[in-house]
Amino acid sequence: MAEPTMLVGEFRKPRQMLGDQEYDGHLSIHDDKMAEDLGFAGAPIEGPTHFSQFVPMLHEVFGDAWFERGCISAHYQTMVVEGEEVRVMVEQVATDQVARISAEKRDGTPVLTGTASLGPDYGETELDRRRAKLRPADQLVIRSDLSVGQLGAGNPEHAHRAFDQNMGAMYPFSLAEKLQQITEQHPYYGNDNPWGRAVIPLEMISVLTQYTSGQSGFRTRGPAIGLFAAQEMKMIKGPLFVGHPYKLEREIIALSESRRTESNWIMTRVFDAETNELAAVVILNSATLKDSYEHYAADAAALGKDLTA
Repeated sequence: MAEPTMLVGEFRKPRQMLGDQEYDGHLSIHDDKMAEDLGFAGAPIEGPTHFSQFVPMLHEVFGDAWFERGCISAHYQTMVVEGEEVRVMVEQVATDQVARISAEKRDGTPVLTGTASLGPDYGETELDRRRAKLRPADQLVIRSDLSVGQLGAGNPEHAHRAFDQNMGAMYPFSLAEKLQQITEQHPYYGNDNPWGRAVIPLEMISVLTQYTSGQSGFRTRGPAIGLFAAQEMKMIKGPLFVGHPYKLEREIIALSESRRTESNWIMTRVFDAETNELAAVVILNSATLKDSYEHYAADAAALGKDLTA
């Protein structure tokens, strides 16, 4: 087997741009006071922010095809607050199309772990591996009204991402503002690329697929605070372009729980609204903190759930 090639990035300080984020009528965990009330050291930076640091290295590994058929799949391990430094690493094995990726803080604390690969045969991704190990979730309370296979009530949702477009309460900033703060610039975020159109940065694909998610009808009990636990972005016929119209179709592909959280795994298929071709598939594992829901114990008792199980 060929020796692995390790690419290591420079330490960067990702910026927090979600301090004013709101959903379901309340502030999110990205608000300093909300994070403090939940016992965290500070408001965390949103997980996909770290994806931008991988882009130059993954472009080096896979070439321009990365923007057309690349897949990044990551499990978030530790929260990062503004001011902390993060570097990313890509471990490539010549005989394997799947590269291992990771990120760490200056003191070595792991931030995320995962895979990067190229289609059409993407190999086993980080989220493939983790979903295969999920146990049946039969004690759900916050997400008790959801079911695997449930489709979004808003299917298809219409979405696009313009440079000067504020994405609403969930993402209160524009792409132009993000590009002023992004950890790694890339010429392909402008028109200087093989496609002649500005490419949506990898981390902003999460925004494109999430800002209309209120239309999904995936109702949970609350108010409660959620966070991203894992995420996968897979280009099928990319890149995704700034200002281009897309249609989104959502489906719950898994439900899970841990001691502290309840999670849903939502697959969003991104279709080109002009050609109806599948352009990308995004999977988000979103976890809700049980302790953040005031009526958790009472609702569990009413539903006949055994919290000691």
